[in-house]
This record gives sequence, structure tokens and C-alpha cells, in this order.
Amino acid sequence: MGQSGPPLLIVCALRFERFALRAGRRHLDGAGGVSVLRTGMGAQAAERAVTDALRAPELRDASVLTTGFCAGLAPGTRPGDVVVAQGSEESDSLAAVLKAAGHTVRIGLLAQSDHVVRGAERAALSATGAIAVDMESAAMMRAALAQGARPVAAARVIVDTPEYELVRVGTLRTGITAFRVLRDLLPAFLEWHRSNALPWR
Repeated sequence: MGQSGPPLLIVCALRFERFALRAGRRHLDGAGGVSVLRTGMGAQAAERAVTDALRAPELRDASVLTTGFCAGLAPGTRPGDVVVAQGSEESDSLAAVLKAAGHTVRIGLLAQSDHVVRGAERAALSATGAIAVDMESAAMMRAALAQGARPVAAARVIVDTPEYELVRVGTLRTGITAFRVLRDLLPAFLEWHRSNALPWR
């Protein structure tokens, strides 16, 4: 089935994240109008790549959904939980679609860092009210909105938590869990995009 209306640009930072998303494209049943952009690591690379992509005529009106992995901050978060950044109607509708698809979803503040966060620094960020942290989502969303009004949201999969930090033996297991969840998010992403089908020109 082809995709009508504005396209959807799904943005991630890392090669491994893009690999998970491409592995999940079988769920889309040939749907058109969906592009996956890998920006590279860090806020500057992310902002530059999203800005350049949305200047292309075919993506001028695209909805933008940023995704990938993140670190959980709040007590009780688990690898494989999906964090939706709070703050917009698009975020609320994305969370609803993800929950309906059976995912464990947490809505809250998604902090930004320029490095992997561990230990006391993780606790300090949690004290600000953030429930998760990553390096690129804020920059990706900022760049998308700077190119014009459009549906924009962020959904990140928790890969490590205070109880399961990246330096620990369980890292491989938690990484596989997060990979499988990210791979399986695409149908919900497409459903979210369909729910935002009104033109944003």
C-alpha cells in the first residue's frame, strides 16, 4: 500500500539503530513515503543532517520522528521500555499508538548529554525530573521544527538503567532486548504518521 500525504522521516544517530529499523521494515508491507536517516553521533551532527534532509523538496513537508536508544534514569525503568518525550499533542498520540501495540511506554522529560551517562551523573539528571537521556533527540527535534511546522516526536528505547549499566555483564542481553523492541516499533510509527495526516504546509 502506498503512503498518501506528506512523507515520514525517521531519524536515528547510530549505524546499529539504523540496522534495527531496516530489519523491521518487513512490517511495513511495502508502504511508501517512509525514509530512515542516520545522522551520526552527537547533537551537532544530528542537527546538521536533519536540516539538510528537510531542505530536499521531497521531504519539505515530512513529519519527523526521532528514535534510537537511550539510558533510563528513573527508578523502575527497564531495558526495552519505550520513552516518548513529553510536551506535544504528537507525543501523546505517539504514546497511545505504542501502548496499543503492546509496548511498555513511559512519557516524560528526555534529557540531553554529549557523552554516556553513568553513576552519580545519572542520579543527578534523574533529580531534574528527566526519566531518560540521549545525545541527539533534542537537536533532531529542534532542527525539524526550524524548517517549518510539522508533526514532530521522539521515541527512544531504553538500553541501560541504573540497575543495568552499560559497563556490566548484562549489557549484551539488555542490548539485544532493546534492539528487538526498536526493530518492532515501525508499524506503530507508521500508524502515528497516518493519525497526523492533515497537511502541514
